[in-house]
Amino acid sequence: MNDGDRIDAPLRWRGTCGDASITTMLEDGRTVCLRTVAPADEGLLREGIARMSPHSRYLRFFSGAASPPDWVIDRLLDADGVLHLAWGAIDTSIPEHPAIGVVHAMRPDADAQIAEFSIAVIDDYHGLGLGRLLSATLLLDAAGDGMDLLTAHVLAENRAAIDFVRKLGAHVVGQDGPTIEYRFEVADALERLRRETDPPGLTDVFSHFDALNRA
Repeated sequence: MNDGDRIDAPLRWRGTCGDASITTMLEDGRTVCLRTVAPADEGLLREGIARMSPHSRYLRFFSGAASPPDWVIDRLLDADGVLHLAWGAIDTSIPEHPAIGVVHAMRPDADAQIAEFSIAVIDDYHGLGLGRLLSATLLLDAAGDGMDLLTAHVLAENRAAIDFVRKLGAHVVGQDGPTIEYRFEVADALERLRRETDPPGLTDVFSHFDALNRA
């Protein structure tokens, strides 16, 4: 793909909280902003990773180090809206507006219909529906970009992540040592999320993309 084919993610989605956004809320009523990730978010990303517990960092990055290597950070920030979709969540209910979660889909080329899915949520925000909010946002974006299938590589000991992707319709397609590869269909996962009632903020996410599709 030529550089001219790349789409600058912040230019694709304009909103009221940052360059690109959806305003919604968690199960406990706190307001959050969901927006596309850009290279300028390096500080937020590093701060968010540092706030994860060592165990959560190990489960997400397969390492408990305080921060992943710089090349991993660069890869997570290199979201062009074509090969790499990335959305982050900001807690707008407190003055600091910290980053509290992020979700990614990466594929090898613009014509690939399958991409790798990953998600991370800060420990303090577990159990509040943020994972479902981020996943719905990414899946709706991915569906619009022709991504039909997503894969997720999960450590066998990460029962919470396994339960999460299974609820999205994922099934096992392989295993390499302690890492299990799951695969799920974007359309099926979206139908499952549309039927969810928690968090209520999911309605905001679907309404946002439904409005874009009607425009």
